[in-house]
Amino acid sequence: DAGGGSFIYHLENNQVYVGFVVHLNYANPHLYPYMEFQRFKHHPLIAELLQGGKRIAYGARAIAEGGWQSMPKLTFPGGVLLGCAAGMVNVPRIKGNHNAMLSGIAAAEAAHAALAAGRQGDELDAYASAVKWGPIGRDLRPVRNVKPLWSRLGLSASLLLGGADMWINTLFGNQSPLGDMKHGKSDADATGRADRHPPIAYPKPDGVLSFDRLTNVAFSFTNHAEEQPSHLVLKDPDVPIEINLPRFAEPAQRYCPAGVYEVLRDADGSNPRFQINFQNCVHCKTCDIKDPSGNIVWTTPQGGDGPNYPNM
Repeated sequence: DAGGGSFIYHLENNQVYVGFVVHLNYANPHLYPYMEFQRFKHHPLIAELLQGGKRIAYGARAIAEGGWQSMPKLTFPGGVLLGCAAGMVNVPRIKGNHNAMLSGIAAAEAAHAALAAGRQGDELDAYASAVKWGPIGRDLRPVRNVKPLWSRLGLSASLLLGGADMWINTLFGNQSPLGDMKHGKSDADATGRADRHPPIAYPKPDGVLSFDRLTNVAFSFTNHAEEQPSHLVLKDPDVPIEINLPRFAEPAQRYCPAGVYEVLRDADGSNPRFQINFQNCVHCKTCDIKDPSGNIVWTTPQGGDGPNYPNM
């Protein structure tokens, strides 16, 4: 029941980036996005491309695909939100770098004007206006209903209706008969009860094209000083075992691409307990988004800590 996609970028020196996207509004809590990616690499077309190669890097992140109607307030005293931090991804174009760069330019111009006027510590309202009425707004407004349609109707229907809606918005000044569609429930609330969905059996990684999660995390070169407090905070430490485990089979064990969350048990399978291996974190923030109880809060770790992507 999950939407998503994939990409392959060809680079110099016979390198490729291979990526796999899973929309986080999936209902089946047994879904394991990382293992879906590993299985994807065994598709004949992908396997042929990767055969004989070696992995050099691994990473993961959550993509903010909500678009125009999901963008938060962009300014606060002394700062602004830019690019993907504000959700400026154009979903049908599968593109966001252009808006990230444009937002950086708009923020720099607004900051320069504020400094020239002797201002400091206030809000850069000119930046928010530039995003709304400038090239970013012109790029995102016409496609604002594509993702809500995709989430509600599935890929095929959304291609037809979403395509028509984009053309209407483009030709008639964003005056869509659909208006500004809402996204519905959050990704966390979309998670269903474990007993209402079938478990999914995934093939074991072969160590050639597919790999276990912790081995791949080593290729993210992530690092956190072990003496610092965990930057992954539970609002209620009892929720993972008392609520999430019986209701949702504790999906944090599966939705995290870095193996940060584990349910440990005694040798006889008793005494379940929740463990957070925060040192593994690759800063994707999936847990902050998908936890069905909204119990995990991702906070900023010690400066300089986290993944180091030398080839990404």
